[in-house]
Amino acid sequence: MRGKSLVRMFFLSSIVVMLFALPSMAASKVVLNGHTLTIDEILSVSRGEAEVEISPEAMKQVEAGFAVVMEAALQGKPVYGLTTGVGWNKDKPVFEEKGGKKVLSEELLARSREFNLLSLRAHGGAIGPDLPIDVVRAAMLIRLNTFLTGIPGVQPAVVNQYKDFLNKKITPVVPSRGSVGEADITIASHIGLAMIGEWQVNYRGKRMAAADALKEAGLSPIKPVGKDFLSMLSTNAVAAGQAVLAVEEAKNYANKAIVVFGLTLEGLNGNMAPFLKATTEIRPFPGMLKASKMIRDTLEGSYLWQPAEGRPLQDPLSFRTMGYALGNVLDAIEEAEKALIIQVNSSDDNPAVIPGVTEVERPDSKYVSNYLIQGEQNGAIYPTANFDMLPVVARIERLSQALARMSQNIVMQTIRFENPNITGLSRFLASEENTLGHAFGAIQKPLGELYAENRQLAMPVSMDGFALAGNIEDTFANSMLAIRNLEKITDNMYYISSIQMLHTAQAVDLRGKVQLAKKTKALYEAYRKVVPFVSLDRIYTVDFANGYEFLKSYTVK
Repeated sequence: MRGKSLVRMFFLSSIVVMLFALPSMAASKVVLNGHTLTIDEILSVSRGEAEVEISPEAMKQVEAGFAVVMEAALQGKPVYGLTTGVGWNKDKPVFEEKGGKKVLSEELLARSREFNLLSLRAHGGAIGPDLPIDVVRAAMLIRLNTFLTGIPGVQPAVVNQYKDFLNKKITPVVPSRGSVGEADITIASHIGLAMIGEWQVNYRGKRMAAADALKEAGLSPIKPVGKDFLSMLSTNAVAAGQAVLAVEEAKNYANKAIVVFGLTLEGLNGNMAPFLKATTEIRPFPGMLKASKMIRDTLEGSYLWQPAEGRPLQDPLSFRTMGYALGNVLDAIEEAEKALIIQVNSSDDNPAVIPGVTEVERPDSKYVSNYLIQGEQNGAIYPTANFDMLPVVARIERLSQALARMSQNIVMQTIRFENPNITGLSRFLASEENTLGHAFGAIQKPLGELYAENRQLAMPVSMDGFALAGNIEDTFANSMLAIRNLEKITDNMYYISSIQMLHTAQAVDLRGKVQLAKKTKALYEAYRKVVPFVSLDRIYTVDFANGYEFLKSYTVK
C-alpha cells in the first residue's frame, strides 16, 4: 500500500508540475488594487488558474511612493533601510554627501544598488524543506497586492517583476524554515534574489538557475535601489500565503468532518436532541448554532429522526457535545479568515511610505514633523511595528487548538464503538464470522498517538524565542512554525477520521438495513468502494491509508 500511495503522490505531483509547465490558456484575470484581494482569488492564482493584472490607479500609488523615497534620499532624511543601514547596522550611512549637497548621482545610485544586492544576499539564509509551489505563488501575489498601496515605496520595476513571475509561472525556490515571524526576512529574500537573476526557480516543470529562467521567459533581472530590497524581504507575505492555504485545508476538512460525524451518529443509533434548534438556542453560541444546523441538515431524511429500538436517552458526551467542538472550529476558521483578509490587503512594511501627505498627525511636534517629506513629491516616512504577525498567529493557534480539541471528541467517539452496552452491537464491532478474532480491539492505539501529537502541536509557539540583532529584535510570533503545526494537525485529523470511518461504516453494516441520510449515504457508498466490510481480521494499516486518501479527495455533495 505504501508503494501505491507513493505512486499516487508522484502522479499528482506530476500533474501539478505539468500545470505550471504548460502555457496559460484562456486563464481568468485577477485585477489587483492593493485593497480588495479575496481568499478565492489567492487560491485561484496560487493554483495557476488565473493571471494577474494591476489597476492603473494602483500603479500610480506605486510611482508616488517611490518618488517619496527618492525625495527623502535627496534631502538626506534619516530613513531606516534607505539612508541608514538595517538591524544592528542602522547607524551606518548608505548615501554620502558630495560637495555639501546631496545629489542622486549615478555614483550614489550605483552604491544604493550595491547595498540592495548585498543586503538581499546577506538575508538569504533559510533551511529546507522547500515550500510548495502554490504557497510561493500565494506569497508573491500577496506581496504584489500590498506593493500597490504605495506604502512599501518600491520602484515600479519591482512590481512588474512580481506580476511577470506570476503570469509566466516562474516560481522561486523558497526554503520553509528560518523565520521568527516578525517579517520572514531570511525566507522572502529568496524571492527577491530570484528576481535579480540569482538563486533558483521552478520553471516549465523543472528546477533551474533563476538567470536561465529569466532569459527563457524573455525577462531581465531587476536592479533594486533605495529601499527595494527591504520591501522584498521584510514582509510576512510568505507566512500569509501559507496561512491562507492552511486555513483553507482546515476548512475543507471541517466540512467533511460534519458529514463523517453524521454517519457516525447513524452508526451509533444516536440521539438528535442535542442538535435540535430548540435545545441549541437555549445557549446561543454562534459557532455551535451553525454547526448544529449543519448536522441537522446533513442528517435530513435519516432514520435517526424516527423512533428506533435500543436508542439511548443520552449518548456519551463526545457525541452530545460535537456541536460545540465543531462550532469552535468553525468560529476559529472564520476569525482566521478575517485576520488574513486584513493582512493580505494591508502593508506590513517598516518604514511605511505615505505618499501625498502634506501635514503630519501632530504638526505641533517637531519630532513627528521630522517624518514629513516636502519637495517635488510630498509625503511622510514613518517607522512602524506593522511587521508584527501576532493578530494572525493568535488566530492560527486558536484554530490549531480547536481542531485538536475536536480530535478528542472524534477519538472518544470512535473508541465508544468498542462497547456493546453503548452501541447495542458486537464487542469491537466484530462480524458474526469473526468468532475467534480480535476485530477492532487493537486499533485504538494509533488514535491515542495521533491525539497526543495533536495536543503537542496545538501548544502555542508565539511566545517562544530570544533577543536577536544586538538585543533590538526581541519579540517573536513564530508564524511559519505555527502554520506548519496547523498543517500537521489537519493532516492528522484526516487519519483520525479515516480510523473513525472504518468503525462507523462497520457499525452501519452491522446495524442492518437502516435509512441513511442522502449526504451520509453518498459518503458511505463511496467509502465502501475503497474500504470493504471487515468480515475477518486483516491488516488495517492499508485501510487507514486508503481511508485517508479517500477523505482527502472526497467532495461533499
